[in-house]
Amino acid sequence: MNCIIIEDEIPAQKILKNYLEKLPNVHLLATFNAAIEASAFLNSNDVDLLFLDINLPDISGLDFIKTVKNPPAVIMTTAYPDYAVSSFELETIVDYLVKPFSFERFYRAVKKAQDRVQPKQVEANVKEAKSIFLNVDKTLHKIVLDDIVYIESDRNYITVVTKQGKHSYIDSLKNWVDRLPSNIFIQIHKSYIINSKEVNKISGNEIYLDGNRIPIGRTYKQDLLKFLKI
Repeated sequence: MNCIIIEDEIPAQKILKNYLEKLPNVHLLATFNAAIEASAFLNSNDVDLLFLDINLPDISGLDFIKTVKNPPAVIMTTAYPDYAVSSFELETIVDYLVKPFSFERFYRAVKKAQDRVQPKQVEANVKEAKSIFLNVDKTLHKIVLDDIVYIESDRNYITVVTKQGKHSYIDSLKNWVDRLPSNIFIQIHKSYIINSKEVNKISGNEIYLDGNRIPIGRTYKQDLLKFLKI
């Protein structure tokens, strides 16, 4: 997701930027101190998510977002909890963060935004792609989809295992289910997605692929066998 920040307090900007650096699939395009400054940018750029303070120097965040045509998903950030009810009256607002907020609370808000934004993007943009870029430790890694062997989930972390190596970062397995070609990749366990082209054999409730042994979830096995036409 592409995002921008509209926040007039520099310390608050720094906290948001620091949190965003931990999320490889959310890209910060610009930061603005006032809402009016961001208006032209929103009209001329593809922005999926907006972090918006309520108390701004020129116009309140709530009043501003009402003026934006086809607004992005919005996460409100403010020191005042009193505006929460009125904020959620606007459909574009997905969450409301009261300062100071933890990274865990911030991450949950971003996940809500991803659940709203990504289904609209994924089918057209990613499934036709032959490769994608992962932002891991501030480095962009090109991943060829055909080279992915499997993807493993461990709490809030994802490990993408390719023929060349592994990349771990904060993400959810659900996002990968949505973004990968469904005729090649299949989820076989609550914690695993595999590349069906790499399957060597199935033994009991385990699947072997490219030298790796992975468990098959009981509720996933029948779908897997149908997928492999066994």
